[in-house]
Amino acid sequence: MALGEAGLTDGEARVYLALLELGPSTVGPVIEKSKISHSIVYRILAGLMEKGLVAHISREGVRQYSAANPEKIVEYVEERQKKLEESRKKLQEMVPALQNMASAKESEVRVFVGFRGMVAVHERTYQKLKRGDMFYYMGILPEQQEHFHAYWKRDHMRRARAGIISHSLFSRKTDPKILKNRNSYAYSDARYMPEGLDTPAWFMGYKDVAVIGMQTREPITIEIINQEIAGSFRKYFDHFWEQSKPFKKNKKK
Repeated sequence: MALGEAGLTDGEARVYLALLELGPSTVGPVIEKSKISHSIVYRILAGLMEKGLVAHISREGVRQYSAANPEKIVEYVEERQKKLEESRKKLQEMVPALQNMASAKESEVRVFVGFRGMVAVHERTYQKLKRGDMFYYMGILPEQQEHFHAYWKRDHMRRARAGIISHSLFSRKTDPKILKNRNSYAYSDARYMPEGLDTPAWFMGYKDVAVIGMQTREPITIEIINQEIAGSFRKYFDHFWEQSKPFKKNKKK
């Protein structure tokens, strides 16, 4: 029913149409015409009056109700749409705050297998980070398949365009050409791990995300979404970053 689409309940639509046919009327004929029970008819009439679609007058102590001109329904719909739009804008303004609240409470662990899984985890950085934000990698292994390097070269170009900062610590066994390449992109600082430090896995993090990667035959990537754990990982990284030195292009291993 069109009146339902306009925002009227089934009972409101039936009472309004009954009054439209009856003209000014007391409650009795409205109940009979609309088939609405006596116990709820007054509540429905009150709702219609609040919407401006029904009016009432008292004659000799008897209350009579009358339906407003159908044009009032159009006015009601327009007013309703206006209020809905205002509500939509207010909710839209609240979305960032609501997302932050959800992130603060969220704690989740996801496990990915294979190169595509690792890529899927890294791609999430573009969902959470904006220009000027940073992610870090630590313990990047010296030996990687060529398609790994091809992906990172493309990604660094994308990251640079987005203005996202990258700090990374590579195994000291990594070919200097790789670090030279990573440092050729804007907002990228790639260094060797401090002397005497090596790890069997690599770590990555940003905001409330901590990642552990294992370079097995089928790479395994574990993504942890937890603010406290991410904070601990970041402190761990910062400790070793402070001990590292900027990469020199003419550095000899």
